[in-house]
Amino acid sequence: MQPRPDDWRSADTDALLDAILDLEDAAQASAFLRDLCTLGEIRDLAQRWAVARLLDAGLHYSDISRRTGASTATITRIASWLNHGEGGYRTALAKARARGTSYPEGPAHATGPRP
Repeated sequence: MQPRPDDWRSADTDALLDAILDLEDAAQASAFLRDLCTLGEIRDLAQRWAVARLLDAGLHYSDISRRTGASTATITRIASWLNHGEGGYRTALAKARARGTSYPEGPAHATGPRP
């Protein structure tokens, strides 16, 4: 049976997820991510996570684009997954809020109240 184009799960992706879950702390996760990804890929992933957090904070697309450098097309795509995806963003955002780390900080990021 041919895999569907939208069927991203495979034995390899399951093994990757297992490897991530086996990591014990941020230092191990950081080392693994750096070995696994190019700097550009890491920056892209970090930007997407920043966009998701800012969307969750209720910022307007143009403000998010200005703060992160993401295109409005990228922001729209992330918003679609945030609102209609598999729930991964929502789960991660809830966990980040519980830790008090859900929103980007610093002068170039949202500093308003958290919901």
